[in-house]
Amino acid sequence: MKHLSLFIELIRLKKPIGFMLLFWPCAWGLTLAYNFENDLNLYIFFLILFFFGSVLMRSAGCIVNDILDKKYDKKVFRTKNRPIASGKISIKLGIFYSVLLCIIAFLILINFNYLTISLAIASMPFAFTYPLIKRISYWPQLFLGITFNFGLLLGWTSINNQIDLVIIVLYIGAIFWTLGFDTIYGFQDIKDDEIIGVKSTSIKFKNNPKLVILLTYIIFINCLIYTGILMNFKIIYFLIICIIAIQLIFYQILKLNILIPNNCYKIFKSNNFVALIIFLNFLIAKYFYV
Repeated sequence: MKHLSLFIELIRLKKPIGFMLLFWPCAWGLTLAYNFENDLNLYIFFLILFFFGSVLMRSAGCIVNDILDKKYDKKVFRTKNRPIASGKISIKLGIFYSVLLCIIAFLILINFNYLTISLAIASMPFAFTYPLIKRISYWPQLFLGITFNFGLLLGWTSINNQIDLVIIVLYIGAIFWTLGFDTIYGFQDIKDDEIIGVKSTSIKFKNNPKLVILLTYIIFINCLIYTGILMNFKIIYFLIICIIAIQLIFYQILKLNILIPNNCYKIFKSNNFVALIIFLNFLIAKYFYV
């Protein structure tokens, strides 16, 4: 039971925000692509597969991240007690867990078409090299956005078996959304990161954080609007975007205090609500489509 508890801690299962933010783009892409005049069983089945796939791959990613960042995690107050950093779980056992999780995820992946399988496999090197980017560049959050939102493409291609302009537009927007909220997340550790030499957009833009985050969110909102135009959605879609804009700009940015780590984490977590509203907006818009 003690080891099970360590495993749960290792894969951050008690912090679902990570795998939910990985899952939502998959759900967006799937919902945009699906024809709801057909039987809903396939939609629900794929949604379940994407959910469990997100949990598995986020868990594997956490383990790889902790292995690569072991020496850095020891020096950061928030991460020093993680199982691998503290030595409670060995690197060898961590690698075994990561491989096992990837194998299970692959068994889920093979339920999709070849294009979706190929794209998912192509995204894996990006997912597992993310921890290295913050050692050489101030833009690891941008790299994370490119990686984290691959699920958008997977959800879309699982139905359409091709990549179209509409999903590229939304993918670009989602990258900037991730860049914004992960910059907020990074302010939790900014003092420790500066001491140990880890780079981030949080450090790069620490003098003008709200302006930079505002710009990323404005790009995201505009991509959501353009997506609705390309999909010929009705006015209800654009009205709900106003709710999303209010949450992003008037809640997240105005209430952000980069000097209070708990404030940054709370605002970061609120993006789960944003993602849910976007998902519901796509779902509603598809029912009112044309």
